[in-house]
Amino acid sequence: MRRVDSTQSTQTSQAAAGCPVNSHNGWDPLEEVIVGRLEGATIPPAHPSVTFTLPSTSAKLLGLVAGRRYPRALVRRAQRQLQAFIGILEAEGVRVRRPDTLDGSVEIGNHHWSNRGFCTACPRDGFIVIGDEIIETPMAWRSRFFEGYAYRPLFKEYFAQGARWSSAPKPQLSDALFDPDYTPPAVGEPMRYLLTEFEPVFDAADFIRCGRDIFAMRSNVTNLSGIQWLQRHLGDRYRVHTLEFRCRTPMHIDSSFMPLAPGKLLVNPDYLDVTKLPAMFDSWDILVAPRPVPPPGLLFKLASMTSAWISLNVLMLDEQRVIVEENQLPLIRMLEAHGFKPIPCGFADYLPFGGAFHCATLDVRRRGDLRSYF
Repeated sequence: MRRVDSTQSTQTSQAAAGCPVNSHNGWDPLEEVIVGRLEGATIPPAHPSVTFTLPSTSAKLLGLVAGRRYPRALVRRAQRQLQAFIGILEAEGVRVRRPDTLDGSVEIGNHHWSNRGFCTACPRDGFIVIGDEIIETPMAWRSRFFEGYAYRPLFKEYFAQGARWSSAPKPQLSDALFDPDYTPPAVGEPMRYLLTEFEPVFDAADFIRCGRDIFAMRSNVTNLSGIQWLQRHLGDRYRVHTLEFRCRTPMHIDSSFMPLAPGKLLVNPDYLDVTKLPAMFDSWDILVAPRPVPPPGLLFKLASMTSAWISLNVLMLDEQRVIVEENQLPLIRMLEAHGFKPIPCGFADYLPFGGAFHCATLDVRRRGDLRSYF
């Protein structure tokens, strides 16, 4: 069904054995992970890079509350679910690391702009681990300009133990990066994006790793220059494929396209046309996700920073164990039918902070080597 490249570098294997950072895909056995924080969380400013990626109700509400602290009750509820999630990870044998606390209410900026920050709830956005290398990404949200500072103590520790540590060019995020005439395209109209090609920007969550092949989504936080920068940085050892999506306000590939294990791909039928997948997936089992179950109560409708398809934002602990939102019973049943072992966990209260299980984590170490699966 698939070809696995068995020609592994002895040097690569030896380096992985002595380095705390080693991750090539999203399904090798997870040994160490960084989980985000909610302390200091501040509602991001109502900049177009934010509002054009949010559900319409949340975008309208943002204009009234931008720059304020998240309500304490909202944070407490999300903290309880976050701690339960961490408890599951630790019970499953995963070492959990945490970033420092970052005060999002502090004014930040450069000579082009100034505004308040955000939070460190979603480390998946700001960093991507490729093998033994941590790459800091040039995110397009101005509120996240200094978010990486919360992770510096961890990254310095990993660097001291042999990890490679790189950063894409720090972006200016001036007005030239954003199309002033942008409006989301209607269904049937040609796709268009908020970002210009003024400078490379990208969120790591717009990329999914499958060994030597990495799949990318152009979005309202990732431009073509950003995708090109990552390909050139990685060199010929990796192949970056830009997929075609039909979400009209795109942001982050991991609610649309989720490889779960070698030969098994979970897709969102609203945002991805399965008939247009690259031919390399012809031998894979394509799991078309069931309609998402809306989170209970008004919280999701009023304050969520995600679409309902955040249901796909699962976290694989290995090729079988998968952490899934407990309300997504149709998805849980589908995963069980395909040989997975779902671990249900409530996480709906985390959605106002930007994501679910995959977003809230950054793989540091998975037990496995670099391979080709196509």
